[in-house]
Amino acid sequence: MARPKSLRKVVKPPGFKGYKPYGAKESKGEAVEMLYEEYEALKLADYDLMNHQEASELMGVSRATFARIYERARRKIALAMVEVKEIKSVYGHAWLDKSWFVCNQCHARFTIPSTISNKNCPVCSSSNIESLVKDE
Repeated sequence: MARPKSLRKVVKPPGFKGYKPYGAKESKGEAVEMLYEEYEALKLADYDLMNHQEASELMGVSRATFARIYERARRKIALAMVEVKEIKSVYGHAWLDKSWFVCNQCHARFTIPSTISNKNCPVCSSSNIESLVKDE
């Protein structure tokens, strides 16, 4: 029996719900699901230019586990580009270091400081918001 996956730390969720190929007549088949931890691995290694050891420590996983997460993310992006598929961001096996919310009206992603009791979107003031964390 396989060992259960431990949760991976994600500092900030992706700022998008998905990407669609531009100029294609339509996407071919099912969308590719990019997990939050895969997005975080790509961001840390390719955008923040961290080495795998530094990034793995930040995410709270071993260097080998980080390498596997990073490889899956790269393969998913390649698959989406070559096969002209949409990419959707999906929660996955992650935990966020803050309480993040998404506005269902303007799609902004934000945190609410614990000192503020008003739970409205800071961009459009809508009260139609939901938590990005599954259990909240």
